Amino acid sequence: MASKQTGYAGTCGCSESGARGVPRHGGTRKLRQKLNALGAVAAGAGSAYCIDMHSRDARAAGETEQRLYALSAWRETPFFTDRERAALAWTEAITLISSGHAPDEVYEEVQQRLTEEELVNLTLAIVAINGWNRLAIGFRAVPGSYQPTGQSVATAKSR
Repeated sequence: MASKQTGYAGTCGCSESGARGVPRHGGTRKLRQKLNALGAVAAGAGSAYCIDMHSRDARAAGETEQRLYALSAWRETPFFTDRERAALAWTEAITLISSGHAPDEVYEEVQQRLTEEELVNLTLAIVAINGWNRLAIGFRAVPGSYQPTGQSVATAKSR
């Protein structure tokens, strides 16, 4: 098990360095957490462990329950900004790339909403979370054991 944990930790570090480049102003820490959660939930790539982990991280970052619950139907809700919608669409397109590539209209929209650097870093974060999903599914990671940084087990259980 130690070698799996070491591998998970290495992938986490890679994921964090991609996510670090996603812009931090204007609630973007929440955006990074949402995108991680969406990447974990996306059709065909969902991992119960990753959904649990990223939902906890998003809550710890101040994300609302309403918006978390609405992630799987983000197109149908009024809860997300145009910038968030563009990033969510890009996250889906890259996560599901084998189903039809990344559509030009999705790329054009995200280019209008993010800087080139933000888009590159967002894409790196998406690639990392998709790798995480595959590791968690492949190694049968059990949901419920993850705790956000700085949060005690007792605090997490009370949520």
